[in-house]
Amino acid sequence: MEILQTIILLLVLLLTLYVALKQTRSPRIKSTSLKSVLLDSSALIDGRILDVARIGFLGGTLVVPSSVLREMQYLADNADSEKRSRARHGLDVVKQLQDLPGSDVEILDDGLPGEGGVDERLVQLAKTSSADLLTLDFNLNKVAAAEGIRVLNINELAQTLRMSYLPGEKRHITLVNKGQDKTQAVGYLEDGTMVVVENAGSQIGQSVEVEFTRALQTAAGKMLFAKKLRSDKPQQQKPNNKPSKSVAKKPTQRQPRKRQTPEDSLVKLANQ
Repeated sequence: MEILQTIILLLVLLLTLYVALKQTRSPRIKSTSLKSVLLDSSALIDGRILDVARIGFLGGTLVVPSSVLREMQYLADNADSEKRSRARHGLDVVKQLQDLPGSDVEILDDGLPGEGGVDERLVQLAKTSSADLLTLDFNLNKVAAAEGIRVLNINELAQTLRMSYLPGEKRHITLVNKGQDKTQAVGYLEDGTMVVVENAGSQIGQSVEVEFTRALQTAAGKMLFAKKLRSDKPQQQKPNNKPSKSVAKKPTQRQPRKRQTPEDSLVKLANQ
């Protein structure tokens, strides 16, 4: 009987030890040949990750921790109307990522976030799994970069890919070729972007000031259209041929001569 009790006690101890080790063990991302990318709530709520993933710019496994899902669920249930709508959109984005053809999405059970919150958990996961972190959160971006984690930011990607010049902006450009229309001329920006300038076909080889009017993105690259600005020449002052009017001097009025009295003659004689 004592042997049976001892065996049962050992089994209970082993089971307790197994459960304790399972709870304390840090979650691990499934090992793949490509690098994994952790997604935070800001990237999912933004939604542009769908377009980036659809065209294949995000290789490897897209990992969504369960703590991120719970964070968005909490916002969808308890926040104000605007945050609720955005959080629900983020949850929809997760499902759409899973449905993308050729997309590998993993939902990682990482347990409760702990004292540091979801951001701290993401940093820990990225470090232990050697994964990249995709986020739009400015502070999380800085902390992760300081911890040596490679951070992917869709805002920086969009800024890098934006047109060099927007409609309404001006600059000087050298015209090198004729355009498809004889009234057009073609120049190039420093990055090789073609600029088609209207009404400048007669100024090939010259540098002119242009104003960009519209941009066109094609499969071969981006193209800008512009209009030539007229150079404002300083207006020459017309000579003034009108005779200048001379200011007539007012005649000096003569003071009336004072009549000399006999007393004045005596004073004059005394002064001599």
